[in-house]
Amino acid sequence: MPSRARPESAVDAPPLLRLRGIYSERLAPVSLDLAAGECAAVVGASGSGKSLLLRQIADLDPGHGEAELNGRRRSSMRGFEWRRQVVYCQAEAGWWDDHVSAHYPNRQAALDIMGRLGLAETKLDALVHELSTGERQRMGLVRALLQTPRVLLLDEPTAALDQAATGLVEHELARFLRTGAAVLLVTHSAEQAGRLARRSWRMDHGHMEPLWT
Repeated sequence: MPSRARPESAVDAPPLLRLRGIYSERLAPVSLDLAAGECAAVVGASGSGKSLLLRQIADLDPGHGEAELNGRRRSSMRGFEWRRQVVYCQAEAGWWDDHVSAHYPNRQAALDIMGRLGLAETKLDALVHELSTGERQRMGLVRALLQTPRVLLLDEPTAALDQAATGLVEHELARFLRTGAAVLLVTHSAEQAGRLARRSWRMDHGHMEPLWT
């Protein structure tokens, strides 16, 4: 598995994502910068507010504060324009069609990522209900990556996976970071945060505190 996926050059890079006082009724104000090529992590128990933070950044829930992408304010962009570049990948992806293939217009691009994630080609032609929880989780990540986002907001991306599949996902995320994109990772696992992120925070009852920098 990769260790410390963020390149050292990201330390001195200008912020790709900047948050200033993002908050909601159940989330205390959060301010942070995320550089191109950087993975940062938020750990904490279920219900602590981790997913609330990601949804706030993705502009999916009502809230306050300002976010910027490459210096451009979120408030100056339409919601779909922001969410096309700052993609939220929830723990259980939503499916609007019974057929898996209907969600992947670029079949070959999907198959390329699927292969790296240990998913057989036949899964693309299956029905959604025929996929296991772990397969649906990885296929959701495939969908998110195919959007070529600048920032990927990941909510427990390996919660349903065994060690081998988790390793494949982490390698794919390291590959994604090398493109100059960034990842904000929510995870229960401090060990996973240690492998992927250079900076990490703990969320507790909607409040974030740094674990290391």
